[in-house]
Formats: sequence, C-alpha cells, structure tokens
Amino acid sequence: MDQEAGASAASPTEQRRLAERLPTGAKVFLILSAALLPLAIIAFFASLRTTQIADDSTRAALRIASVESARKVGIELIGDMTALRVALNALDTDAADAPSCARAQGVFAPQVASGSRFVISDAKGRPICGAALPDDISVKPSRAEPIAARVIPGRGVTLAISGATSGNRGRTHAEAFFPASFLARTAKPSAFAPDYEAQILGGGETLTLFDLPPREALERRGTLRIDLGIGDLVLQTRARSAPITSPVLIAMLLPIVMWAAAAGIAWLVVDRLLIRPLRSLRASVASFTPGEEINPDAITLLPAQEIRELGDTFRAISRTVAEHEAGLAEGLVRQTKLTREVHHRVKNNLQVISSLINFHARGARSAEATAAYASIQRRVDALAVVHRHHFAELEVNRGLSLRSVIGELASNIRATAPEGATKLSIAIEIAPVLATQDIAIAISFLVTEIVELSMTSNPSAPIRISVREGDTPDRAILRVVSPGLIDGDALQTLIAERYGRVIEGLSRQLRSKLHYDPFVGAYEIAVAITGRD
Repeated sequence: MDQEAGASAASPTEQRRLAERLPTGAKVFLILSAALLPLAIIAFFASLRTTQIADDSTRAALRIASVESARKVGIELIGDMTALRVALNALDTDAADAPSCARAQGVFAPQVASGSRFVISDAKGRPICGAALPDDISVKPSRAEPIAARVIPGRGVTLAISGATSGNRGRTHAEAFFPASFLARTAKPSAFAPDYEAQILGGGETLTLFDLPPREALERRGTLRIDLGIGDLVLQTRARSAPITSPVLIAMLLPIVMWAAAAGIAWLVVDRLLIRPLRSLRASVASFTPGEEINPDAITLLPAQEIRELGDTFRAISRTVAEHEAGLAEGLVRQTKLTREVHHRVKNNLQVISSLINFHARGARSAEATAAYASIQRRVDALAVVHRHHFAELEVNRGLSLRSVIGELASNIRATAPEGATKLSIAIEIAPVLATQDIAIAISFLVTEIVELSMTSNPSAPIRISVREGDTPDRAILRVVSPGLIDGDALQTLIAERYGRVIEGLSRQLRSKLHYDPFVGAYEIAVAITGRD
C-alpha cells in the first residue's frame, strides 16, 4: 500500500517534469489543438451523418427491390415446378397420359424462346414428356429435399423433383432448366433507379443475373440476401452506396483542415514573435564572453517589445560585467607582479643565507664545525632548489618536475660532500612525473637526510635514487638504495641520535609509510603526484 501511495504521489511530479521539458512551441500547439479539436470533430461527424443518411436511403431502396425480385423469381419457379409436379404425378400413374404432358408443355411454351426446357423421365431415365437435358445441366432429385436445385454459373438453374404416387413411388422424376436471361427478366424489379447487382447462389455456385461495373476507388456497396424458398437457392443483391465524391470529401475533411490550419497559424505567430527571438537572445547570452557586449539588435524577427527590453537589459549587464572584468584583469596583473617580487626576494634571501653559511664554513676551525655547516648548507640548497623550480613554473602551475628537482639536488649534494666522499657516486633514475610544491619540499628534505645518512655511515658507498610510477595514476615510488644504508651498529646509532626522528617526520608529512630494507640498504616510500611531465 505504501509503495502504491508513493507511486501515485510521484505521478504528478513526473507529469510536471515532462511538461517542463516540452518546448514552448509544442505546448502552444498542443493547447490550441486541444481547444479547437472538439469543434472540428463536431463538424466532421455532421458531414459523416449526412453521408450515412444517403446510405440508409439507398439501402432501403435495395431492400424493397430485393424483396420484389425474390418474390417474382420464387413465384415463377414455384408455379412452374408445381405444374410440373402435377404432370409428373399423373404420368407416374399413367405414362400414356397425353393431356397431362400437353398441359406441362403449355406452361413452359412461353419460356421456350428464352431457352427454358423440361423433361419427365421414367425409372430407367427415358423421357416420357419433353426433351432430355444434357448431362452438364442435369441434376438428380434428392430424397432429402422436395426440390433439388443446381446452379450452373453463366448458364442458368436446373430444378428436379421425383414422383410420389402410391403405385410407383419415386420411380419417375422431372427436371426443368431455367436460363439466366429468363431469370434476369423475371427478377427485374418494377422500379429501382440506381444500378444494382443480382445473383442466385446455391450449392457453392453463383449465377449472375445483373452485374455492376468494376469497383471504383472509394466506392462502397451494400449487400442483401433473401432465401427463395426453393432448395438452397438464395437471391443476393448489391447496390452502390452513396458515393464519396469530391464535394463530400471536402465537406468531411474541411473541419480537420481548418483545425490544423488554425493551430498551425497560431503556433507560427507565437514562434515568430516570441520563441525564435528568445532563442536568438539565449544564443547571444550563451556565447557571451566576459569583456564583450551583448548585441540584441541582431534579433530581426519582429520580436515583442518585452523581448527587446530584455535584450537591452542584458546589454547593460554585459557592459557592467566588462567593466568589472577589466578591473579584475588589472588587479590580477598587479597581484602577479607582487607575487613575482615576493618570490624573487625569497630566492635572494635564500641565496644570502647560503652565502653566509659558506662564509662561516670557511672560517670554521674544526672538521666537526665544517661538517655541520655543510649539513646546513645541503638543507638550504634543498629548499632553494624547490623554490627556484616553483618560481619557474609559476606561469603554468602544472607542478614541479621531480626529475629536475632531484637531479639538481644530487648535484648540490655532490658539491657539498665531505672530504671522505669526494668521489661520491649518485645515480638517478627518475620517471617524468610532477608533484606539488609541498610534496617536492618534503621529498627534497627526505632525500637529503637519507643521502647524508649514507655518506655519514659509509662516505665511499655509491647511492642510487629512483622514482617510478606507482600502482595508481596519482602515486609514484621514491627509492634510495646504498650499501651505506645496510643495517649495522653505526647506522643504528646515527638513526637513533640524529636522523631517525627527522626521516620519520618527513614521511608523515608525505602521508605515507616509509619502508626500510636492512639487508639491501634501501628506503622506499609512495608519494603523491599530480601528473606526467
């Protein structure tokens, strides 16, 4: 029940969304069509009713003519067969009854000229009265029906009866053939103005008495069937219904045409005066670029005054936006200059600090002081390298290339190496990846700390620094390998006293776990990257 209630509650919402998605032109057309459609339907059915009245009149005339034709044909056939039955019964009793045969011939005498004929045969099929019928039009009497009928298409109808006297029951029989021309004259009604078609149906065969011309386009015909009461014979008549002429078609279709024309003209007016100008104005606003001015004068489709006023409003707004954009662009130029000046000053300050460290290092009186100054110098160089590359990428701001940063950092480390590590070998294999300034600074400090840890533990040990792409597009693997980083007592002492806390803090800043392989002497950590160089 709750689901049904929810579905019924959502139905109006869906209908409202569908109505909102329809274009305005379609909405106008649908509303006007719905308003005018009842009038068009009323006019259409009025024209259709007029045609139906004419059809009813034609159908009534066809019914009268069919009843009259069936009555005339039935009376003629039943009368002839009744006279033939009287003669058959008499001849069935006395085959030499010449007066009975003469009376039968007298009944059929007026029809001989039209092709009608009859024959009364004995039990062996020998003619007693009349002439024998050919086999192709002959029919044997049926015990199930009083009169057996056979329809010969294109020729006529043959009727047969058998004798029914007490002496020779059913041993004699009579046949009568009625040609199509005779039946056509008999079936013709006394008064029926329209053309019609008459057919006698029986035994699955059809005998056409009157035929209509071939059916024309849009022609309709009414059909009526009446049982003749003789065997299974049926009289079928057809007549044309009221024809659908051009004036009738125009009268029926004119309301629909007027409905479509009214809806179309109304839609065209709304489309020209409202919808198209609004679309043009929308296209101008959609293609608007800050700094330009919207030109509503491009709308030349005679829009409504309200649309022109709306276009003028958009023009005023675009002018205001252009003025603000110009002010923002000028402020951005000033801000860029200030940012460059700040970076330049920071770079100079780092250079001054580096120079001061070098000056004091030259005046140091002990090796420990000189090593301390060199250690400080390496960290300042690490910061300066990142800052210099960040300043170079300031215009594009895609990120810092770790290959350039670590390459320059390795050169500075070799330059400031202690006396025992003058032949220090640092190999680098860096993938072309980019990182942010914060990540690059942490990586530079971490590499500096690990390399210095290796140099302090074993000054002559070679060092290999690599950066390869990680398992995901936003990760890379930083790896520093050196024999000087293999686990030992001296290394553990250095980590515990000096380097361990710094390295751990830098790994936290990189938000990743630092892995250490004591047997190989390798530090490895996953770092975040922004893309490929």
